[in-house]
Amino acid sequence: MSMSIQGRTAIVTGAGRGIGLAVAHHLVERGANVVFADRDEAALETVVADYDDDAHVLTFAGNMSEKLVMANLLSATLDSFERVDILVNAHRFVQGSDPLDTDPAVLEEMLRQNMICGLRLSQMVAKRMIRQAEDQRDLTQAGAIVNISTLAAIRPVPAMLGYSIACAAQEQATRGLALALAPHKIRVNGVSFSSVMSHELKLALKATPDLRDQIIAGTPLGRIAAADELAETVHYLVSDAARFVTGQILTVDGGRCLADPVTAQVL
Repeated sequence: MSMSIQGRTAIVTGAGRGIGLAVAHHLVERGANVVFADRDEAALETVVADYDDDAHVLTFAGNMSEKLVMANLLSATLDSFERVDILVNAHRFVQGSDPLDTDPAVLEEMLRQNMICGLRLSQMVAKRMIRQAEDQRDLTQAGAIVNISTLAAIRPVPAMLGYSIACAAQEQATRGLALALAPHKIRVNGVSFSSVMSHELKLALKATPDLRDQIIAGTPLGRIAAADELAETVHYLVSDAARFVTGQILTVDGGRCLADPVTAQVL
């Protein structure tokens, strides 16, 4: 089955930098109409500056934690492209938290930014996808949603307990929404990553020079992947090649989740 997404319309959140930006660029290059959504308006203007006027791209700046902003994002998408076929929730917010004295406000913010926002936007977009399929009487494929998570969901980091909990909650939300939307022919999947060059990892590598060697040593494939490699996984999940795949969390981590951290240091 073809992986073509030519002419389909995608919304990508967190598209101002890092993983979200890589995914949005990749989908544009594969012929999709893409809405780059992020709260950083200046970053959005920079990342789309090199596109020709003929490129089917749209930028949307706003705080995705606000329901009205989500509604405006969907409206802007429909005004420009008349439909939405793909949603990639790539927005992430990372903040440390004391595992023994977690500030409730920090935990609530982690859950809101990394799970609740994506869930609400998915619900809103899914309703539109359902209406589109009904109008066109398309009973085979109504749309695809992908949530971006990290290995913290199954390998908790004590210093970022709130973020780890939020990632785990997001992955469970992915599975639950996949079941709920399957009768409507909307597929919902997740991508969990580690050892991939995200915006946050770039900052961490600058702050901790030895971190690169530690990550590589703990990754069986022995390197840090480019963000484009994760984008290719997202492309597969939103294409017809994955038409019978839903409720799955695909891990892109070079085998890191398989490695015993102690063994990795000894061998």
